[in-house]
Formats: sequence, structure tokens, C-alpha cells
Amino acid sequence: MNINESRIKGVFVFEPQVFEDERGYFFESFRKSHLEEIGFNLEFVQDNVSKSYQGTIRGLHYQIKKPQDKLVTCLKGEILDVAVDLRKDSPSFGNYVAFKLSDKNKRTLLVPKGFAHGFSVLSEEAIVSYKCSDYYHKEGERGIRWDDPLIRINWDVSRPILSEKDRKHPLFSSLKEEDTF
Repeated sequence: MNINESRIKGVFVFEPQVFEDERGYFFESFRKSHLEEIGFNLEFVQDNVSKSYQGTIRGLHYQIKKPQDKLVTCLKGEILDVAVDLRKDSPSFGNYVAFKLSDKNKRTLLVPKGFAHGFSVLSEEAIVSYKCSDYYHKEGERGIRWDDPLIRINWDVSRPILSEKDRKHPLFSSLKEEDTF
């Protein structure tokens, strides 16, 4: 497993060693000791799977109460996975990193607590799986508008498909102190 920290401290990309032959391929997608090697002692308690169509943007989501570390993998298709730093004492506060995850590159992204998370679908459809270190907590759920003019994410989609909830998230500049980490 190749593990690389992104330009924002705490966000890591995992690239597995893939063994291929005439039968197909095999790779190890998760090993707890790999997380421990980079300083994360996590217990994942919930796995989520979503199917989305090309142009869909999901996010930017986070939980202020019961925050979640997320380990994100694209099982089918290709996505642009985005993490926005909401740690107010971080030098990268308000900045984001984005990585293409796909069934071809088999990458996994670790998005730790303190980040908003979202993704856009670049392929015809995508199936995304993510492990969470805490349970979904509706009362603590928060979001940031996908097209925030300060963050300026290039989602790489021409006609975004969004949920009504994601359209109505507040702008980054209007977040209250209690809505950051």
C-alpha cells in the first residue's frame, strides 16, 4: 500500500498494490494497521454506499456533533472527491484538496474529522463506498454550498445535478464559529 499525505495535513490518499492475472484482480482495500502507521486509531462503525449519475454533486457535508472520519472508495466509475478544511486553527482553513477516485485507479481517500466532504460524478454512473468512524447524527449535520465563491471548487461537471438540500447550504463566509472545528 502506497500512502501519501495531501498538501492539506491530515488528508491521505491510499493506493493499493493490485495483483492482476487472467482471472481479474485482487487487492487489499483496508488494513487498520495502515491507519495506525499514519497516526489514526479509528474504529469504523458505519459503511455507506451511494449510486449516482454523471454530473451529480453530493456535498459538501459534515457533522459538527459526532464528527466522522471517512474512508472513501469509488467501486464503479469515476468521481472527483473533495475535502474542505474547516479546522479554524489550521493554516489551510477554507482550502480544499480534490482527488480522482475510480474503479481503475482503486485509490481510497481518508477525510478526517474537521473537513467538509463531497464528490462529483465524472463517469456515466458511480458507486461510492465510505466507512465512517461515527454514526450519522441528523441534528449535528451541516453543509457548505457546493459553488461557494471563496472556496471555488472546480467540480469538473458542466450541468450539476444536486439535491434541494445541497442547493440550500450556507456559504462558507456565513458559517458561525460553532459550525467549524
